Amino acid sequence: MTINVTTIGNGLTIATDVMPHLETASVGVWIGTGSRSERLEEHGVSHFLEHMAFKGTSKRTAREIAEEIEAVGGEINAATSVETTAYYARVLQDDVPLAVDILADILNDSVFDAEELEREQHVIVQEIGASQDTPEDLVFDRLQECAFPDQAIGRPILGTPETVRSFGKRELSTYLGEHYRGPAMVLCGAGKVDHEAIIKLAGERFGDLTSDQTQMPEQARYRGGDWREERDLQEAQVTIAFEGCHYTSPDHYAAQLLASVLGGGMSSRLFQEIREKHGLCYSISAFHWAYADTGLFGLHAATGEDDLANLMPMMMDEIVRAIDDIDAAELARAKAQMRAGLLMSLESPAARAGQLARQILIHGRPLPTSEIVTRIDRVTVDDVRRLADQIFRGSPPSVALIGPVSGAMKAEDIASRLAIRRGG
Repeated sequence: MTINVTTIGNGLTIATDVMPHLETASVGVWIGTGSRSERLEEHGVSHFLEHMAFKGTSKRTAREIAEEIEAVGGEINAATSVETTAYYARVLQDDVPLAVDILADILNDSVFDAEELEREQHVIVQEIGASQDTPEDLVFDRLQECAFPDQAIGRPILGTPETVRSFGKRELSTYLGEHYRGPAMVLCGAGKVDHEAIIKLAGERFGDLTSDQTQMPEQARYRGGDWREERDLQEAQVTIAFEGCHYTSPDHYAAQLLASVLGGGMSSRLFQEIREKHGLCYSISAFHWAYADTGLFGLHAATGEDDLANLMPMMMDEIVRAIDDIDAAELARAKAQMRAGLLMSLESPAARAGQLARQILIHGRPLPTSEIVTRIDRVTVDDVRRLADQIFRGSPPSVALIGPVSGAMKAEDIASRLAIRRGG
């Protein structure tokens, strides 16, 4: 398996990860722009643009886009996140040129037909409504808003019904022109691909991209806060978070390992103590989301109303204990989980393409697997304990809850309990 990277004149990066034993390939375009790149009046436009890219070009109707890729047994899709947008396809090796052509067509020549715009606005408004009706999804949107209030990074990716209905061809074309530029884009393929052939295709189909740099999003400002919504539900959705680490932080891997030790599986502290020993919830986990300049370290649990009063204090006690007594065996298990997850992902060309593209967007280069494994292995118990102290001591909590939560701890109560338990 060989990784090659080439940047052409307009700043577009072409990266390939050759897996010669396969007969398939995953190819896509990753753009270093997402919901945090949007101005307030553009809230939701990244996701809306992702939808509209498949709704017709000057060469292909929406139906023809779907039929052409499926006629060769391929798949095509897209995804929007806080900091990236991706358009990708999976095809047989002989159909890579077709996949690149369709991807270039939808990104460079979408017509944004008025009827399709209106129809897709309706679809996305329904999607927003569905998210509002799904507490286990909605609570994470609200947690992000609590952590980063009044900032693009804190706003839900889908937008609002009002902003989505305001988007027309002019708004989409303007956003496309401002953010879909060569230096912010990576055309990436993994599997049975030919690097030189993809460079040629890129020059032919993406050569007209501007080489202008895109504007960087505003610096994130973690604040913390408290949001709760009383609903008549069987379970309360509980999320608590603190400021974490950015992607390029020396502590990035330590943060991932800390999340694994606390709530990364059935052997984790939160699962064993709160779920198994005390039976206070059905599901409980910890997570760390890294961004370009900040991060969010959080806990999530779903529990019944009667157990909420005991659950939240116990969660706080567990994260404070982690500052003092994470041990070598726990860290070794977390490292094994992370290494296994990394190596298992290498078996999928789609995962490899996405990983390679994101590494280039974040670090400016591919990260060899051996380098990542070395960084994981270098994390010590002292590193994880120090980081736990820094995270839980260094920022106010963000709290978001939905369901029968009238008796739940407030953010200030959580902060006070953490201080007391730390001996502060």
